[in-house]
This record gives sequence, structure tokens and C-alpha cells, in this order.
Amino acid sequence: MKNYLSEHLSFDQAKIVLESEEEQGGGKTLHLNGICIQGDIRNQNQRVYSSQEIGRAVKTLNEQISGGYSVLGEVDHPQDLKINLDRVSHMITKMWMDGPNGYGKLKILPTPMGQLIQTMLESGVKLGVSSRGSGEVDGSGNVKDFEIITVDVVAQPSAPGAYPTPVYEGLMNTKGGYQAFLTANEVQGDPKAQKYIAESLKRIISGLK
Repeated sequence: MKNYLSEHLSFDQAKIVLESEEEQGGGKTLHLNGICIQGDIRNQNQRVYSSQEIGRAVKTLNEQISGGYSVLGEVDHPQDLKINLDRVSHMITKMWMDGPNGYGKLKILPTPMGQLIQTMLESGVKLGVSSRGSGEVDGSGNVKDFEIITVDVVAQPSAPGAYPTPVYEGLMNTKGGYQAFLTANEVQGDPKAQKYIAESLKRIISGLK
């Protein structure tokens, strides 16, 4: 029987690189590149993913992407494999192996949660990643039949092994945060309104640091 598996990597562990690509019409798209899952080491959850297992999982995911399947990811993540569309912030455009580790390229989407991530990144907030998948774990912690479902963007933990503070919940509990979130949903097609929302979010986020 396969188990639900999640593995968190901090900003430094994931070696995240932020890239900006120009689009037709003068806009830009942000991407995050970095390690999504580490292989051949015992991680903080006391599990070991062999590079062979990760390689097969990466190959399968790339085949899904090449076949037209959209692999979506969320802000923070739930404790199951379901993708919640109202929390989607990005999509995985490709994954690859480099040594024992699985790397990924995440395209930030213009959704409310994607705009939240973009604003945080542009404000200098360091974010980590957390893979979601399934597999079998033996008594020694070795993972077999591993499958990657998605990779989520999460807050930077304050200490090794600490579960990341949910950024979304922090925003919702901050004065003005919930109203900013509702407004962002309502004005997705208005560039001027979106600019105003981005500035408002920067002020809110500065209070979360």
C-alpha cells in the first residue's frame, strides 16, 4: 500500500533561482528553478529516496507534461494528494535530474495565490519548496515505487525540521489581508487595480517578517 509522502526543502536546501522571462505584449513571467527532492541521503523525515527512484518519478512526470497534462502546485500544501484550484500558484513546466537530485522549473501563474507568491519574491521573501508524492516505505526508511504528484511553494522554516508557517493563514490573519485577497479575486482583469493590490500586499507582507 502506498503512503502519502511530503518532503520540505528550505530556500537554501533547494538552491532556488528566480528567473524572469519577457512575454509577448511586454509582460513578464516569473519562474523558480531549484531542487525539488534530494536523493541518496536520509532526510529530516528519516526517509531515503534513491536517485533511481527519483529518476523514474521525474521521467514519468515529464511524460505527463509532454502529453499535455498540467501539473499544478499550491501555496503551502494540504496533507493529501488533492490539488485545490483556489490555492494554485504555479505549474511545473519541466523536471530533470542533476546528480542524485530531482530539479524542477515552476512557472508562477497570474492567480490570486500566484500574485501573492510573486509579490513576496519581489519583496525579498525567501521561500522553500515541498514535494508531494506517494510511495512505499520499508522499515529502514527506504522509499520504493515513488511517484511525484506535485511540488508546492512553502514558507521558509525557522529551524531545521520545523514545519513551515502557513503564509496564507498569516496573511488572512493580518489586518487588511483578507480584504486584499478578496479584492485580488475581483479585479484580475484590471492592471491598475492589480498594481494597487500588489503594493498593498507588500505593506502587509512587510508586517509578517
